Amino acid sequence: MSSVRFNLLAITLLINSSQILTAGIITFEGTVAPNSFNNGGPITNSNGFAIDNVLFPNTYDSRFGGFWSGWSLSSIANSTTAGFANQYAAFPGGGSNSLTYGIGFDNTSISFTELVRLQSADVANTTYAALSMQNGDAFAKKFGGASGNDPDFLRLSITGFTGVNRTGTATGSLDFDLADYRFADNSLDYIRSNWTTVDLSLLGQVRSIGFQFTSSDVGNFGINTPTYFALDNLSITAVPEPSSMVLLGISLALFSLRRSLRNRPQSH
Repeated sequence: MSSVRFNLLAITLLINSSQILTAGIITFEGTVAPNSFNNGGPITNSNGFAIDNVLFPNTYDSRFGGFWSGWSLSSIANSTTAGFANQYAAFPGGGSNSLTYGIGFDNTSISFTELVRLQSADVANTTYAALSMQNGDAFAKKFGGASGNDPDFLRLSITGFTGVNRTGTATGSLDFDLADYRFADNSLDYIRSNWTTVDLSLLGQVRSIGFQFTSSDVGNFGINTPTYFALDNLSITAVPEPSSMVLLGISLALFSLRRSLRNRPQSH
């Protein structure tokens, strides 16, 4: 009987230890100091930010005063200052139930060390993008136009992939509108000003997810609207490795054997 108990405990520990580490909620807390940002400039010999085995790619070029793409980390709370100089602020005025968050720029991605199932993420506009859509700027139009009737929109599409860095097979896709002025009733037009929880479970098992923008305001060089968004509270569920499933079957068999031994009539 004691041997059965020992084997059951050992296999249970093996199952637990074989789960991948990319599980939980990515909150970005502690990645930057209060009221600051990291756009990749301080990183040396790195291609992104690794947080709990989740990679947020980043490319930084020090020329022209510093240019970045991919992801930045931020704790900036500024929902009122318009323009490119305020590109690191989330429009709600901070993170979603936290101080820090991620800023995604243009068509970027997130990769995972193993297959995972995504549950949800909180998504918001950045102040730079929201105020550009609300008022227009030197490069982008005011959404709705002068009459308010222009059918403008800014859409973020999220797609899952079986390989890292948006490679392999697409597992599913969903659309999330950061702004929508296509309603017949103009009072329904909106630019999102709060964090919104987006259900990502339909993407299935993924090694990466990609983000892509589409907008009604397009010029000769592509989208005129600032293609930024804010991300927080990325919820991830680990997918057990095949070996874990085998161990789980053995564990259940041992558990059944243990019950059988316990209930067997004792000989005298």
